[in-house]
Amino acid sequence: MASTLPEGEPAPADGALPAAALAGLGARPFGLYVHVPFCATRCGYCDFNTYTPGELGTSASPASWLDGLRRELDLAARVLGDPPRVDTVFVGGGTPSLLGADGLAAVLDAVRAAFGLAHGAEVTTESNPESTSPEFFAGLADAGYTRVSLGMQSAARHVLTVLDRTHTPGRAVAAAREARAAGIGHVNLDLIYGTPGERPQDLAASLDAVLDAGVDHVSAYALIVEEGTALARRVRRGELPMPDDDVLADRYEQVDAGLSAAGLRWYEVSNWASSDAARCRHNLGYWLGGDWWGAGPGAHSHVGGVRWWNVKHPARYAALLAEGRSPAAGRERLSADDQRVERVLLELRLAEGLPVDALDRPAVAEAEMAVRDGLLDGPALAAGRCVLTSRGRLLADAVVRRLT
Repeated sequence: MASTLPEGEPAPADGALPAAALAGLGARPFGLYVHVPFCATRCGYCDFNTYTPGELGTSASPASWLDGLRRELDLAARVLGDPPRVDTVFVGGGTPSLLGADGLAAVLDAVRAAFGLAHGAEVTTESNPESTSPEFFAGLADAGYTRVSLGMQSAARHVLTVLDRTHTPGRAVAAAREARAAGIGHVNLDLIYGTPGERPQDLAASLDAVLDAGVDHVSAYALIVEEGTALARRVRRGELPMPDDDVLADRYEQVDAGLSAAGLRWYEVSNWASSDAARCRHNLGYWLGGDWWGAGPGAHSHVGGVRWWNVKHPARYAALLAEGRSPAAGRERLSADDQRVERVLLELRLAEGLPVDALDRPAVAEAEMAVRDGLLDGPALAAGRCVLTSRGRLLADAVVRRLT
């Protein structure tokens, strides 16, 4: 995972973790996230830790990044001592497909060399439809990738224009078909809903396109206007309206109804899958409190209640590792209360919900009130689990605040 940096304590130069954090290693799911910080262009809504060639100049390159990645994976294996084999790998960004199939194969080779892959491991990469081809997907399948996530966002050209997306409508669907034809077992398409100017018929066309592609997983996210982005500047200047909460709720219900009717069921508030096997196991590791090492500039990690994050710039990242030092910029130790709050925040978003015994007594009373308010399912609560209703999914953040 990669995001903005929180406050925290300094991270040790050797990356060492407390013995208590390592004690349960292997008892929980263990995943590896690899952050690829390169993009051909910057989308107007994106605030991820990514860089275009013009922004990087000669200070960093895919080659220097890959050298750094290999060093960080070796560091991770030393820090973890006897690291478990990796259950899931997720290569995100940025635009990992800019590395090409050979570059992504090299990433997976580095993971195998440092950790090894567990039997049946899920191996995912994100890809921009415009930087893929049938040959690219064939190379991924040969390398051992089992899952591809493609950024579609919308099938409407004017919506893509507002988002500053460079791919043409229809290319994402074609790419999904190419991935399936190449033997990639699971294919996801990402949608964004609520973009200014998007009409219900535009979203309906996007859903039709997704279903026509025959994918077994769909992620759909409300557009968020992040500070510091080009989109935020356009909204501030009055060129575009801020997404409306009521419209976003209507769009979410439209997405859920369309996907559910086609046999894709929600298993997390923003994710739908055609079967249990099609669910993203890597992301489930995050939501269920697993351990993961985040490698790459700006990536976040979590092992045994300790969370840390890497320096953001690719040049600084590579330089630290070349000096034999950890690229971690800081870290924090989660208290028991921190871990309880995060468990509510994450597990409540899942279709299976949160065990009632994870709540304290005042929160149980709040859960009972949430049932009366139509936000939690009554029979599920009586059976010992807090499960969001359809209305509760629209107000998930508010329900979390009530239960924490």
